[in-house]
Amino acid sequence: MRPSGRDISAMRAVSIETGVVKHAEGSCLIRIGDTHVLCTASVEERTPPFLKNTGLGWVTAEYGMLPRATGTRNRREAASGKQTGRTVEIQRLIGRSLRAGIDRAGMGERQITVDCDVLQADGGTRCAAITGGWVALRLAVTKLMTAGAIARDPMLDHISAVSCGIYAGQPVLDLDYAEDSAAGVDGNFVMTGSGQLVEVQMSAEGATFSRDQMGRLLDLAAEGSQRLVAAQADAVGQLTSSEGSA
Repeated sequence: MRPSGRDISAMRAVSIETGVVKHAEGSCLIRIGDTHVLCTASVEERTPPFLKNTGLGWVTAEYGMLPRATGTRNRREAASGKQTGRTVEIQRLIGRSLRAGIDRAGMGERQITVDCDVLQADGGTRCAAITGGWVALRLAVTKLMTAGAIARDPMLDHISAVSCGIYAGQPVLDLDYAEDSAAGVDGNFVMTGSGQLVEVQMSAEGATFSRDQMGRLLDLAAEGSQRLVAAQADAVGQLTSSEGSA
């Protein structure tokens, strides 16, 4: 029995609210259970120096947690003068994942930075950040297209991420903190809307796992990814509809 009482293939409730930050070109608040992440996408008409005069754009990401996103207060990283290794690793993962879903030649020589701020954490924050980050990126690109700054849509596919693991000997989908902290195997799966894998992070946290178990986790991740893609599509469609009727 899972602590939440969910079935092994059941996800937590997912909601994505768009247009939550006035000044950002794209924004959303994604809630997956008790994990809440604010995602904003900011467009800059410049690229990193290594891309100058290449005709290619760039998508990058930054990630952070508010001090009371967790059960005890965490010191702000800015107060210590540097980011932790975990933060750097997560924001690189978010950037790599989102770049897999966009044609960088099609976006022109500009940079879009996706900021992911964890308001409340209950497991799966990096997965929520990737899933919500795609929505913010999609909205920012749509705004560029509407303004005529981009001639064609450079977005190639949805990008979403979900956690899976082995808890109490069973493969389960979408681990919350209680499961994540006690899981024998923990994994994060980044996938496209068409079911292609972008990145898989898996490790044994106390028990090894078999190839068959790995296959089951992949199956669960694919199921979860499709549910997240549907939530992304609904969120983007709702904003488009509301703008069209304004």
